[in-house]
Amino acid sequence: MKHLARILLTAAALTAAACMKYDYGLPPGMGYGDLTEAAGDGLFIVNEGNFMYGNATLSFYDPAARTVQNEVFYRANGMKLGDVAQSMTIHGDLGWIAVNNSHVVFAIDLRTFREVGRITGFTSPRYIHFVSDSKAYVTQIWDPHIYIIDPQRYEITGSIECPDMTAETASTEQMVQIGHYVYVNCWSYQNRLLKIDTRTDTVVAELEVGIQPTSLAADRNGKLWTVTDGGYEGSPYGYEAPALYRIDPETFTVEQTFRFRLGDAPSEIQIDGTGSTLYWINGDIWRMDVEDDRLPVRPFIESRGTIYYGLTVDPATSDVYVADAIDYVQNGIIYRYDAAGQPVDSFYAGITPGAFCWK
Repeated sequence: MKHLARILLTAAALTAAACMKYDYGLPPGMGYGDLTEAAGDGLFIVNEGNFMYGNATLSFYDPAARTVQNEVFYRANGMKLGDVAQSMTIHGDLGWIAVNNSHVVFAIDLRTFREVGRITGFTSPRYIHFVSDSKAYVTQIWDPHIYIIDPQRYEITGSIECPDMTAETASTEQMVQIGHYVYVNCWSYQNRLLKIDTRTDTVVAELEVGIQPTSLAADRNGKLWTVTDGGYEGSPYGYEAPALYRIDPETFTVEQTFRFRLGDAPSEIQIDGTGSTLYWINGDIWRMDVEDDRLPVRPFIESRGTIYYGLTVDPATSDVYVADAIDYVQNGIIYRYDAAGQPVDSFYAGITPGAFCWK
């Protein structure tokens, strides 16, 4: 529910967020062929599904063998993943999946895809960041708090209050840690980044950027990058040309601003494994060196008139993976390109593939 969230009425989302019932029915490993363990490196694809349909799924792709396994959570656990899977984070031997409209975070074994624990009680969890083995943060939408969890006990232990937010406009998203500080972009109906001191679990600084910063990344020079989508025409929060920002985290100030055209909608800023090249979606796939002083004039990969919805870069090879949502109804396609932009592979995932996680 990334870019679709802004077209949902907050009231409808909150009242419709009744408890998701987890239907145990399919015996593990049955019904889709044999389920192969993820013994080596690979890529998890988090498929959002459709809001209120409870059809989110998890896929696993082996880049070396060029094989994909779909519905791995359902096949391993005999239950559905839930309603709108947002993101996945790996820490140690476990993968943590935030399912926002089911108000739950699952922990799974990375080899077998089996659930080993879950944390409930969230409003609408978005992203997970591990501060240590015993503490992690979970961002949310429609809740002016970032939750603190104990991943070893599978429970919420506290929260971080986000200043000047109400339940209707609250939104915290992706997190990047540099030193003792975690930086967070605030997206829906927001225009800020927050700086959190992990030693005190408090917001110690705020930085205003443009309307709706969608994502966050850090480069090899220790600089932060965020890109705004500018809102949308008719939005009560405003509508403006989006921009890409380079930020000095130490002074927490904007160093450089790169302006897009009004009507553009850049999102999904990513960085390669060396921290030297930025990638993002703006209809097409674009990239630029972190040292460049202007935006590129030609796309890296053209969109072919379809809906590019998710993006990731292999940290080892710099291969680029693009999720095509097609129509948000049928199973989406993942396109794989090499570092030069040449096609390598493509495969079907689940409905609305929106996030990736490298194992």
